[in-house]
Amino acid sequence: MGNSIKGYVHSVETLGAVDGPGLRFVLFLQGCPLRCKFCHNPDTWRFEGGEETTVDEMVRKILRYKTYIRSGGVTISGGEPLRQAEFVLALTRALHNEGIHVAIDTSGIYCDGTALEAALEADLILLDIKAFDLSKAKALTGSTTEHAWSLLRARQEAGKPVWIRHVLVPGITLIDRKRSLDSSSEDCPFEDEEEWRAANTELLEGLKSLNGYSCIERIDLLPFHKMGEFKYEELHLPYDLKETEEPDEQVIEWAEKALREIREN
Repeated sequence: MGNSIKGYVHSVETLGAVDGPGLRFVLFLQGCPLRCKFCHNPDTWRFEGGEETTVDEMVRKILRYKTYIRSGGVTISGGEPLRQAEFVLALTRALHNEGIHVAIDTSGIYCDGTALEAALEADLILLDIKAFDLSKAKALTGSTTEHAWSLLRARQEAGKPVWIRHVLVPGITLIDRKRSLDSSSEDCPFEDEEEWRAANTELLEGLKSLNGYSCIERIDLLPFHKMGEFKYEELHLPYDLKETEEPDEQVIEWAEKALREIREN
């Protein structure tokens, strides 16, 4: 193969089932410029570190699993994979030469030059829309989502598929309880679905805005979870969502129902 371009790998998952279609080899690259408050992999943030590898070495490793990932392929994730755009582009092309489907899981924060070339080379983009309100996205992640929309438009123009991912964070991207006007009183659950919808116009209008893109094949609403909280403690990092509870199942059902209705219209 003869490709010695280097990349820096945080970790791999050899048989992933939730990062694209079919069974997949998932490659997590090191380094991310965002500081998402709900991130469950803060150990991928640092640009330093990671296991150094070349495109050739990684392809050889992936090919050991080719039989198992025939139904799916490879997903390049992170961190933010497009920070290492040259490596991602070369790896994607090498995998295509082997007949392997490639997805890239990205926030789209790098959306020009080689990064855009790599994003358009991929068979599928898993695009993270952090928040539908630009200022809220900046408070939540350290950046607005303008870059994500730019990448979505580029994929639309190229006629290449996108899966959208949106994390439902209670009190931020999802209103899951009625807010008490009395600071001494606790917030309480919504009485019914209509009441919940009235409080979540930002979310619902944001989802509706995605209907204008024929390249979007799927939208996943991902409930906020705290599985990575222990990593913040280990890394001596503040965890700003420590007091945030995971969303109620009823609220998630309402959100998913609303999404189905929006996608059908």
